[in-house]
Order: sequence, then structure tokens, then C-alpha cells
Amino acid sequence: MIDMFLCVFPTAVNDMEKKLAEFKCDTNEAVCLKLGESLIIHTKEKLFINEVAFGYKGLQIQLYYSAGNLSTLFKVKYTARVTDTFDCVEPDDVEGKVREIIPAGFCCNTDDFISLLEKEANFRPFGSLLHTYKVHNVEAGEDLTYQIHKVDVSCPGFREYHERLQTFLMWFIETASFIDVDDDHWDFFLVFEKYNKDGETLYASVGYMTVYNYYVYPDKTRPRVSQMLILPPFQGEGHGAQLLETVHRYYCTSAKVQDITAEDPSENYVKLRDFVLVKLCLTLPSFSSEKLSQGFSEEMVSEAREKLKINKKHARRVYEILRLRNTDMSDEEKAREFRLEVKKRLYGPYRKNQRELTKMQKCLRPEELASHISQMDTSLQHEELEKSYQDVLADYRRVLERLAQA
Repeated sequence: MIDMFLCVFPTAVNDMEKKLAEFKCDTNEAVCLKLGESLIIHTKEKLFINEVAFGYKGLQIQLYYSAGNLSTLFKVKYTARVTDTFDCVEPDDVEGKVREIIPAGFCCNTDDFISLLEKEANFRPFGSLLHTYKVHNVEAGEDLTYQIHKVDVSCPGFREYHERLQTFLMWFIETASFIDVDDDHWDFFLVFEKYNKDGETLYASVGYMTVYNYYVYPDKTRPRVSQMLILPPFQGEGHGAQLLETVHRYYCTSAKVQDITAEDPSENYVKLRDFVLVKLCLTLPSFSSEKLSQGFSEEMVSEAREKLKINKKHARRVYEILRLRNTDMSDEEKAREFRLEVKKRLYGPYRKNQRELTKMQKCLRPEELASHISQMDTSLQHEELEKSYQDVLADYRRVLERLAQA
């Protein structure tokens, strides 16, 4: 029946498709997300397939957050809906999809939201103050003050605040998910800007980190960084490094902490961690220039773990970065020594493959063994190893450039 309709009335179908296309909206353009006075640029793949919302003309999804307490205004506006013209087609449930993310208690009325903004002067950061630092703002022409606080879910009002705060994850981190705050193994670290306006001291939410404390037999814990987000208006100002360093220093004071790790870290997080850990290890005697020239040692592993809660794998990366810092790469012999040192570590997975191949020779049929050998082509391995080395070298140099500017 459908095929016959398409055959007999092609013009009518084309006209219908054109009219329906008018009701497709790019959600990247439709969503207006504001924090305080700042417009935030973002993506919304999780809400709408292919970033398209169907069924509206002039669609605008408004999500406004107050700077400190993150009180929320949510509105959906449009000039026309598809059901106004086409009775047989339903529009996407835009409002329902957003309501699945933002917690109850938001405003739908602008006047109500304005009344909440007037109460922002009463907002104070949750938890205990761990660290205060300043960042020079070129636009403002002055140093701005920031604070990092540690808090747990038992703090009055924090649970509701956290529900609003974590909604930003869904807008900015593709693989993010909400956590179970009722589990008392969670620690929360918050970053706030402290500023004065019209004679009053105000605070703006900048970002946060969640850390889960895993049990390690028999009497230790292993804090694992789960989520970390610096809100877009504050990105590129060094807040991530300040936050991660503060968190490391906080756990370093506890004899019960074995080491600090991260859950499925992103490439950007690894680069940030490299910078922070290198900065911390510069103060350790085992990472002195003299010791670095003698190669990676158990002394480095032990001191990094005991004083900074850094595990062996991360201590090795720190060693390589600082070894590069102390190596004259224009000297061919010294550059070769460094290259071989790094490649020796990178070759680990290939050695494992060789050991597996030896085991396979005893149990695989000739044709199966040939297939595996072809997948482990030696020349290809060398190419991959060289590429891995060059990638690592580029990453290390970026860390050292940032360290030189710090």
C-alpha cells in the first residue's frame, strides 16, 4: 500500500517531506545553557539522536543555572509544533528528555528564578576548605581567588546541590553517568570562585571531582578518581591541575591510603595527571638529576608510593618525563639511550605476545599457528613500536613545556 502511494503520488510525498523537514531542529543551536552570566558551549548527543529534535520550529531549550547554588530555570520555547499541522506525526518529547536529567525543584517561571538569584549572597561553599589559590585574569586585569573544598554527602544541603551539579556531566562528558551518593565510600571535592560584587562576598561553582575509596586487603584503601569536570567558562585556567594536586595532597596525609588511581581515564586526564605527578615528584630526592641518570629504580617506586601515593606504573612515567628533561636530545648517544629506555618499556606487550606464541606452538595446528604468526609480523611490530615512542615523546614534551610555564 505504501509503495503504491509513493508511485502514484510522488509529488505529494515530496511536499510532505519538505514540510516535515521544516520541523527538524539542530539541538546544538536549540539549547541555551547558561551558568550565572556565562553562556556555555556544549553538545547533546545523549539527548537526541544525531543531535536533531523533530517536531518544532524555532525550538529553544533554556537551561539557566545560578552561579553558586546552581538553582535552575528550565523552559522549552517554540514558534510551532508539528502536530499543529500534521495530525499523524508526534513531535519528540524534548521536555521529557531534559526532565530525565535535571532534578526536581527547578523553576519554570522567570520571576521565581530571579527571586532565587537574589538569595545567592547567602550561598556558602559546602564542606571544609583544603586549598586557596589565585589565577590572573587578563580580561579583568587582576588576580581572582579560588577555593577547593572537601565534602561528604552528610553535609546539609549538599545532596540537593550535587544533584544539580552532576547534570553538567550529561552535557559535557559522553560516557558519564550519575553515581549512588548513598554509598559512604564517596569523597567529593569542589572548586569555587570567591568574588565581591556590590560589597557582598559571592561564590561561583567552578568544577568538581568524585573519588571512590576501594578497600585493599588487609587494612588499606585505594582512592579512585571517578568523575572530574571543570565547567567550560573556567577551562584552560589551570583549575584541573590545582584540583588534582590538592586531592593528591589530601590523601597523602593518610597512612591508610595505598595509592591513588583513576577509573577509565581519558587522554586529557592522563596528560593532566602526568603534569601534576611530575610537579610533585620534583621534590623527591630519588628523582634528583643525579639519580635520574642512573635509571629507574626501586628507590623511586618506594618513595613515590610512600610519600605521594603514586603507584609503580605512574612513577615510571614520571621518571621518563624527568629523564627527558635532563637529556640533551641533540647528543645522539644520549638521545639513543633515552629512546632505548622508553622502548624497553613499550616493548612489554610484544614480549608477552612472543611468550604466548611459544605456548601456541605446542597446541595449535600448523594452519592456526601460521595465522597467528602473520598477525605478529616483526616489521609491523617495529613500526608500531616506533610510532608509540614518537607519540609518548610528544606527550612528554608537552608536559615539560607546561612545567616550564608553571
